[in-house]
Amino acid sequence: MNWLGAVPAWCWWLIALVMVAGGQEIRVGAEKSAAATARGETATARTELSNYRLQVAERDRRAAAQARTEEQRRQAVADKEGESARQQLELAQGRAAAAESAAGGLRGEIDRLRAGRAATCGAIATQQRQAGASAVVVLGGLLEESDRMAGDLAAALERSRIAGLACESIYNGLTK
Repeated sequence: MNWLGAVPAWCWWLIALVMVAGGQEIRVGAEKSAAATARGETATARTELSNYRLQVAERDRRAAAQARTEEQRRQAVADKEGESARQQLELAQGRAAAAESAAGGLRGEIDRLRAGRAATCGAIATQQRQAGASAVVVLGGLLEESDRMAGDLAAALERSRIAGLACESIYNGLTK
């Protein structure tokens, strides 16, 4: 240990200082390397994020276009079935008007038969005439009323059937 005493104290301080400075230099270099790696990773992450955002935007655009196409298809089905139902209703209303016209002719014939019955019954006894006339009047009234009700019910049933078929067609068209 003699030789340790031969080295002046200030040299020991200088050696310690050089060792500390060298250690610090190595640590700073390692941190700079880590920072450069982190910057590279950050740049890579930013690029990946940008690519991901582009992919998501493209998927959103495609989904929106597909949704618009589906909505247009459904609207076209509903419009087509609605137009078909309107045409069927117009046809049914035309048939109902023709049936009402025919029923009006039958009611006119019933009125003519009533009038004829009243005219021919002049020769028959008063009691028989009143009983016969009242039966013809009652039966004629019942026939008129039942005919009118049958026409109304048939028209309502036809409208209901057309509306139900149109609704079913629209549903089937939308669920394809």
